Amino acid sequence: MARWVLDKKDVDALLIGLGIYGTGGGGDPEWGRIIIENDFSKGRVYNIIDPEDVEDDAFVCSGGIMGSVKALEHMSYDEIVQSWEDDFILLKAFREMERIKGRKIDYIIPFEAGGLNTPVIMTLAARMGIPIINADAVGRSAPETQMTSFVGYGISLNPMPLVDHQGNTIVVMNANELTYADEIGRFVVTKGGGMGANAHYAMSGAELKKSCIPGAISNSIRVGELILEAQQKGIDPVAEFVEKEKGLKLFEGTVTEVEGEDKGGFYLTNVVLDGANDYAGKKAKMVIKNEVMALWVDGEIKSIFPDLVCMLYTDTGIGVMSSDIKEGMKISLIGLPCHERLRYCMETEAGKNAFGGARYGYPELEYVPFEKLVNKTSK
Repeated sequence: MARWVLDKKDVDALLIGLGIYGTGGGGDPEWGRIIIENDFSKGRVYNIIDPEDVEDDAFVCSGGIMGSVKALEHMSYDEIVQSWEDDFILLKAFREMERIKGRKIDYIIPFEAGGLNTPVIMTLAARMGIPIINADAVGRSAPETQMTSFVGYGISLNPMPLVDHQGNTIVVMNANELTYADEIGRFVVTKGGGMGANAHYAMSGAELKKSCIPGAISNSIRVGELILEAQQKGIDPVAEFVEKEKGLKLFEGTVTEVEGEDKGGFYLTNVVLDGANDYAGKKAKMVIKNEVMALWVDGEIKSIFPDLVCMLYTDTGIGVMSSDIKEGMKISLIGLPCHERLRYCMETEAGKNAFGGARYGYPELEYVPFEKLVNKTSK
């Protein structure tokens, strides 16, 4: 499946899968649905290419929507998507990247896998008449722009053109720190209406192929299909997800506390769950920065970002958005290992700085693969 076109029949599965891989963030899949349905109604086509089929000398770029999930939830999805027909800020950011580089972009790769942030790159590619790459840079969603597999392979985030919701445009050309561009971007977005769009990680096809996380679109469709099939057959969708995706169930329970916390210069959400069934009598705590960053069960660390903690509604297997979490919700937490390229990245100084616990208020947390954490704490 080197080159293919997204079929309408795959949209439901795609959005379910993206919602699960979002690990709480990546944007609301319902916004993604509005984007896709609008494009289909206008005859736009999503041409998709697998990363290994991208030419080595191709010009590839990443990017996406930047903003807080809380800020975005107060905006009308329909109105924003319709406004993009006349003024698409993401397209402006990518045209600025082309101007800076003096070359047309050949392919676009999503920054992350998420219910909004993958479809928004799909619509951008369709509008530009170029393919989207069946890959991303995290294999999940991540809260900050420097949190990518690319940084472990020496691919620069800069230059980073950024256009905010009000049309203001800046470009971060150079930065001495990996986190600088993201921090500048957050400031601009906050000043410019709570939402913006950026282009970043300009690279060659050869650089892409050694650094990306493959399968963002096809994997999401596969996962969505297994959830839908389980629902139709009346079998446990969470158990199906665990079995078919070779995940590990880390917890099941009911949300008892949801509270915000300012810690280490970041606004975090702490979620506490009381265990149910096999986890009765236990307590879990998640730290969320748009996405799940860390999970503890009875005070013992079970998973550290960028490994995945997929939050699923226990009854349906659908992914939970962090902005929707409320007391009384019944949630299952499934652990998945991040891709080997991210694990390599976590061995580099750039990766440690980009993904480290200091980025979400826990500098004492150093990345350990969750399989080792679970084996250690289960003895």
